[in-house]
Amino acid sequence: MVKFIAGIDEAGRGPLIGPLVIAGVLVAEKDVPKLVALGVKDSKLLSPAQREGMFEAIKGIVKDYKIIIVQPQEVDAAVESVDGLNLNWLEAHKTADILNALKPDKAFIDCPSTNIKKYTEYLKDLLKNSMELVVEHKSDFLHKETGAASILAKVTRDREIEKLQKKVKEPLGSGYPSDPITKEFVKKYWKKYPDIFRHSWSTYKVIADPEKQSGLDKF
Repeated sequence: MVKFIAGIDEAGRGPLIGPLVIAGVLVAEKDVPKLVALGVKDSKLLSPAQREGMFEAIKGIVKDYKIIIVQPQEVDAAVESVDGLNLNWLEAHKTADILNALKPDKAFIDCPSTNIKKYTEYLKDLLKNSMELVVEHKSDFLHKETGAASILAKVTRDREIEKLQKKVKEPLGSGYPSDPITKEFVKKYWKKYPDIFRHSWSTYKVIADPEKQSGLDKF
């Protein structure tokens, strides 16, 4: 019998600047309609003001929640690992930490990998408690529980970026490598603020060590 349901989602997987944030909520099945009434949906379908407005309300509806902030250095360590770790497996470990803490009967998880079966098996091996896992793409669009988690993750990351913005006092842009403002910021400040960047991203490598990258292009 399902009594408590978890939703897990992330924000900030692709940006060059700032942390990856993974959030989980634990909701009593009877309280899911409250998330519906609140207007919870995939955070990408909501404005920043709407997400901010729902943040505390969601925390008031759910039984429990957990948010993990993964700094750029830990992302880099996973991406450049020689021990079999990668960004997907890093996310699985953090997701397992959340599920082990929340202990749901059932969990909806937005899958970061193209191979859902392999990711599900990897995640299951990290869990300490028995639960039903529903791992799929677009879970934040399909389930209110995951949508709620996506809002907590997105608002948390946006707040972290705001802190960085205040620290550097220069336009950061969106933090994505394709953003011209972000590209310009990296060119100017990659040496001054090394801790805020993901050094394993190709955009950073090209700017920070162009001669090395140019040499690699010849192979």
